[in-house]
Amino acid sequence: MNLPSDFILRTRELLGDVEFAALTEALEKDTPVSIRMNTDKCGLVPLESTSVPWCREGYYLSGRPSFTFDPLFHAGCYYVQEASSMFLEQALRQYVHEPVTMLDLCAAPGGKSTLARSVLPEGSLLVANEVMRNRSQVLAENLIKWGNPGVIVTNNDPADFTELGPLFDVILTDVPCSGEGMFRKDEVAVQEWSIENVDTCWQRQRRILRDIWPCLKTGGLLIYSTCTYNREENEDNVAWIAQELGAEVLPLETQPDWRITGNLTGTEFPVYRFLPHKTTGEGLFLAVLRKTADEPAVSVRTKTGGKASKKGKGGKVVALQVPKEMKAWVQGAGDYVFEVNDSEAMAFPAAYKDTYDLLKSQLRILHAGISLGELKGKDWQPSHALAMSTVFERDSFPMAELTYSQAIAYLRKEAVVLSPEVPRGYVTLTYQGQVLGFAKNIGNRANNLYPQEWRIRSGYLPEIIPDLFG
Repeated sequence: MNLPSDFILRTRELLGDVEFAALTEALEKDTPVSIRMNTDKCGLVPLESTSVPWCREGYYLSGRPSFTFDPLFHAGCYYVQEASSMFLEQALRQYVHEPVTMLDLCAAPGGKSTLARSVLPEGSLLVANEVMRNRSQVLAENLIKWGNPGVIVTNNDPADFTELGPLFDVILTDVPCSGEGMFRKDEVAVQEWSIENVDTCWQRQRRILRDIWPCLKTGGLLIYSTCTYNREENEDNVAWIAQELGAEVLPLETQPDWRITGNLTGTEFPVYRFLPHKTTGEGLFLAVLRKTADEPAVSVRTKTGGKASKKGKGGKVVALQVPKEMKAWVQGAGDYVFEVNDSEAMAFPAAYKDTYDLLKSQLRILHAGISLGELKGKDWQPSHALAMSTVFERDSFPMAELTYSQAIAYLRKEAVVLSPEVPRGYVTLTYQGQVLGFAKNIGNRANNLYPQEWRIRSGYLPEIIPDLFG
């Protein structure tokens, strides 16, 4: 790997000659492949895998299968995530023991968000945000596939949150960085690296932190992370948060055999560095801070939002209501509020309805709770998000199990022919018992309701069918 000369000088100074030589040797090796299971959907363990020690549901694989052509991947049974990033689990498990409202501020593509949503105590709410429009769509897709209903996905600049005031118990800032820890995976990161870019990054990171700090409750947790090595974006920023914004840096319990590196700047506060020559994964830096400084009270004026409606007899406007039979599509329906927005029926956890209304009045929301279905003429068509939800009542529709070739055709949004025994109407399609989505069976064929923008675009089909679990 042709590393930039300035990076070599700076990183050798930070790590020392021996450690830096070991790092550069590790960067020439293949990137480890790891996944994290969604145990709310699938309790299987990958074949020929070893556990990621700091993550209960994380596994290193012996090779890289064609994930794109594994229907279970599209069903949200697992997420392909770099192992070091799974260390977030330790911060949440060690410090979060009751339901919280959490913000993942820079969340795309969704690895840490899906992990947080699995680890947070039951009854928590996760708000996952991404400022880049195209990346926010990927974030929404991944969280919808993960299936937990206690989620809101937003597409906003961090500054848009400031006026909300201290709303969150936990904020994760996995801030945009110079990406030194991704050099092994991303050649572009190597090419774009410069000292000037490092300087731009740490200054931008502080702007992001200033914008979001008023949104963290006093006593709340800020989890700060990057995928880079230098001190400016790591230890120096943590010291700045503690001193300038008002926070205490908290320790995490770790095991010696995890081989995590600590603070490299000679200061005593605890931080956690993953270096590829020591830990099996890519570069990661993480610190946990507790907010100690109070914020002034903020008054937020909410904007009134219109409800979906239609004209009844005599031209009167009638508000649309979620039909009773649709509410039965959700397990534990009594724990949710139901409403119709722009002809889309949705359910949201009742415990966080006020928070949802506040965020809806201030932010651009891409997804919230469970999308149940869309009104098509006089017919309510079930939503793909409903099929992906972990609280979907599967007995609501007839089910049809697909073969592998049928499943791939469905995920490509091609026509699917079902068995003559399958009833007409909306049908839940499954593969190996896992829900893939809906189709409308009209007899000679089934209308494919898989989201057009999510379809597999490649016409290639692997010679060996991906089978992670046997």
